[in-house]
Amino acid sequence: MNVLFVCHRFPFPPKRGGKIRPFNIIRHLHSAGHAVTVASLARSDEEAEEGRGLEAYCEEYLLGRVREPAQTLRMVGRLATTSPSSMGYFYSAELAARIRQKLSERKFDLIFVHCSSVAPYVASVDGPVKMLDFGDMDSEKWLTYARFRKFPLSAGYWLEGRKLQRAEKRLARQFDMCTCTTRAEYETLESFATGVPADWFPNGVDAEFFTPDDTPYDPNLICFVGRMDYYPNQKAVRDFCRDVLPTIQAARPGVRLVVVGADPTAQIRQLSELPGVDVTGSVPDVRPWVRKAALTVAPLSIARGTQNKILESMAMGVPVVTTPLAAEGVDVVPGEHLLASQTDEEFAELTLRLLNDQDYRKKLADAGRRRVLERHDWANSMRRLDEILHKTVLASS
Repeated sequence: MNVLFVCHRFPFPPKRGGKIRPFNIIRHLHSAGHAVTVASLARSDEEAEEGRGLEAYCEEYLLGRVREPAQTLRMVGRLATTSPSSMGYFYSAELAARIRQKLSERKFDLIFVHCSSVAPYVASVDGPVKMLDFGDMDSEKWLTYARFRKFPLSAGYWLEGRKLQRAEKRLARQFDMCTCTTRAEYETLESFATGVPADWFPNGVDAEFFTPDDTPYDPNLICFVGRMDYYPNQKAVRDFCRDVLPTIQAARPGVRLVVVGADPTAQIRQLSELPGVDVTGSVPDVRPWVRKAALTVAPLSIARGTQNKILESMAMGVPVVTTPLAAEGVDVVPGEHLLASQTDEEFAELTLRLLNDQDYRKKLADAGRRRVLERHDWANSMRRLDEILHKTVLASS
């Protein structure tokens, strides 16, 4: 097949959540013999240059540049309209023109879109089979933010969530198939009652890259991994340092927390002034930090879709303590493959149990690694995608 693949973040190198899923889909389609043309956005010259490595996984790519402050002004310009501001951020006249030109030059059998933010580029295109992979249902993310932020931000997030929900419903009806990452996201999509076939296929993890090694772990080290310009991660770390870490340190003096993630805000950097807290900022490779830790924590009170940080830690044989909400995004049994707690007190208790009991830590680590290999291997996920594509193409032929 000739495939036009449109995504909102340039999918190479696959170093962050918004790039990992589309990259693995593109790589799979390419390896299956399909001719893939990728259309995406770069936010800087550095990102565009670094993205050249995608050439090995596709036939060609179409690149649009988005730059500040122009994109923020596009968002602001949509505040008084019915159009979601977030979709304004991902609009590039350059990319739109390149997509139109390519559609006029080449016949595509399939248009595959990852993320609703870029669906408007091709929503009105007729002819090819069209599939929209929402990934996460972004409207629910904004509506969740509204419950956690103070006015007037809460009102802004609520409005954006409602506008985006309407847009998601409208866009879904312009595609032949819609998908997302988890069963929970799929249930949200189905609740929209668009009448369009829907399904889901999970995110995976590169279990050969994220693999255990012989690095001895530090029995007093806890690790958190995640981009620190992302509000749910910021809130999780701040709350953990305030409400959980002091309890752990009181019971086990010497316990330290390392926060590993790019672009920490000034408020996050200030956490390094707390006893036993280190904020690294961006690192070239998170694996040495995770492998050195006794465990990782993902104390997220706001979570949608799959938390890649959980999968990667489990794949490396490092146990995870998280919240039930974050655990919903991975195919695990809490208590068997990872630990999950709703309260600060229990979160501290579970963390201390892993720190104090080496045998229990190893049992959980081994079970987590096995579960990743069984349920979150990219090859298994792509087989599920192939089944979805097969029935979608057949139904449209």
